[in-house]
Formats: sequence, structure tokens, C-alpha cells
Amino acid sequence: MRRLFKWFFRLVLLLALLVGGLLLPVGYVEMACIRKPVDASYAALLPEEHHRPESRTLLTYPEWHIVHAYDDYAKVISEGDPHEFGFISAIRGFWSSLCELSYASADHGGFPVETKQMVYTIGVSFTAELLAKAAYEETVGRLVTLTRDAPRAPLDDVSARQAAAYAEFLQQVPWYQWDFAMDAQELADRTTGSLRDTERLLALSLEYGVKTIYAGVIEQAVANVGADELTLRMVVRDTTPEALAAYEGVTVIGPLGDGIEIETPRYRVLTKILQRMAQDGVNFTEIAGNDDILFTATAPGGRKDDALYSFPRQGYGDFRHLILLKVGDLAEALRDMRTGPLTLEHIHDY
Repeated sequence: MRRLFKWFFRLVLLLALLVGGLLLPVGYVEMACIRKPVDASYAALLPEEHHRPESRTLLTYPEWHIVHAYDDYAKVISEGDPHEFGFISAIRGFWSSLCELSYASADHGGFPVETKQMVYTIGVSFTAELLAKAAYEETVGRLVTLTRDAPRAPLDDVSARQAAAYAEFLQQVPWYQWDFAMDAQELADRTTGSLRDTERLLALSLEYGVKTIYAGVIEQAVANVGADELTLRMVVRDTTPEALAAYEGVTVIGPLGDGIEIETPRYRVLTKILQRMAQDGVNFTEIAGNDDILFTATAPGGRKDDALYSFPRQGYGDFRHLILLKVGDLAEALRDMRTGPLTLEHIHDY
């Protein structure tokens, strides 16, 4: 009984150390990256019911950092192996960028408690997932790659294609709606029985199985609290109602101030709509009751001095830049990107 108690105590201690380690970045952000919010009031044109907190344009980025990390991972394994991906770099990028964005959010209403809960939860989950994946791919996964007769096994290519499709899916749809079971079945159907294929089948089937269970939990939780709004309102100018109605997904509400109020989809679709509008000469006055907005862009070379945060993308050989500017300046910035060096990646709504 005493020996059993000792092992139980050691297990509890180990779990406590693991949990404590995962929570260390949260403590760092809370102690080093939070400022007291300052008054950033803005005389909005849109009615109150169509306002969204301005700090959300900054604090939606951490979710997208995870989306980008999956895209980077897919790019790396399209020609290389999983152990070539910088798992620690991806984790560090999440928490470092969150620190900068948390600090900047004080000028835009602060870091709301409910947003903290969501961001910290996904950050800890992301960290735990990548650490576990790194521990496996840097050891067993790396060793098994040495047994291949060819540069790549068939399931290396299958899993790379699945990773790319998943990364694209995440651009618009929540991760928990992905069919991981279908991916696991495809791996089983395509395996050749080689050691590498067998290892990929077992490792990824386990990963997909865990994600399937976790996805069900998250989907149920979202159903209980309700999903976020899928549309938002904005005010645009230098166009006509007829021209705006021609954009797919755009609903014209009517005149407002010296512009026109419209309703658009959010997320990735919004980025494409705003980009097309800007190229057509449309300018933006206000989005969701706010006058500041964040976008990410990529460019060759190093860090950008006027960016909130810049860091290299894995697999692409360039840098991602987080840029905050006035809504009124967004259209011109988008038009300027036609001649480089920046390439628009995503406009972060609220």
C-alpha cells in the first residue's frame, strides 16, 4: 500500500508540474503584458446593437495564429517530415504575439475577462498539442523516417494533403467541424504496410481519434452558449447601393451619414470582400462601430518597424506582419499592396 501511495503521489506531482508548466505563459502575459485600459471612445455612426468591442480586432489574432501554424506545418511536410517543423517556434510565436496584442489592447478597450478565458484556453491547448506532437515526432517519428526505402512513404503524402486541406478548412469553419474520422479511414485505406506507413497510420489515427472526442466536447459547449455572429455591419463610401448589391454576400441596409450601411459575412470571406471593394475604389468609414482595425500581411525580408509584431513563417521563407491602422486608411493600404512588397493575408474583424 505504501508503494502504491508513493507512485500515486509521484503521478499527481508530475501532473501538477505539467499543468503548472502549461500555465506559465498565462502568468507571464498577465504580469508583463497587461495595461490599464484607457478611454478610446469613438463617435460611431452605427447603432449600438451593431457595435463589437474594438479590442477584438487585436485579440482575434491568437486564434488565427493557430490557423497559420497549421498552414505552416502543412507547407513544411508537403516536401519534408514533421520533425522539420519548429513546434517550439510556433508555440513561442503564439504567446509572444499575444503579449504584444494584450499590451496594445489597452488603447482599444482592454482585454475583457471572457476573451481572456477563450484565448488562454486555446493557447494552453495549442501548447499542449504541439509539445506532445514534438515529443513524438522528434523521437519515434524521426527514427522511423530512417527506415524508408524511398524519400517519402505513401502515407507521408496522404497526411501532407490532409494537413493542407485542414489548414484551408480552418480559414472559414471552426476546427471541431472537421471530419477527423474520415482522414483516419483514408490512412487505413491507403497504407502499404511498410514500417513508415504503419507508424503513420497508428500515430495519426490516435491523434485524429483524440481530436474527434475533443471536437465533440467543444461542439456541445458551443451549442450550449451559442455560436458567435456570422455577419457584421459597416459604413462605406465612394460607391453606390447598386454597386454594393453586386458583391456576393453583401446586403445593402441604406444611407448612413455620408456613406452607406451594409451587412457582410465575417472571417475569411470578409477579407476577400474588403479587398475586392478596395480595388473597385470603395473606401471604408467604420466597421462594427470601430475606427481601428488589424490586418496581417506577408513580405520577404525581415521585421517591419511599424508592425505591432513580425516573425518568420515556416516553410515559406518570408515574414508575417501584424499591422494596426485606422479603418479610414484600410482601403488605400489594400490598394498599395498591388505593387508590393506586402501581400495581404487576413483582415481581422471583431
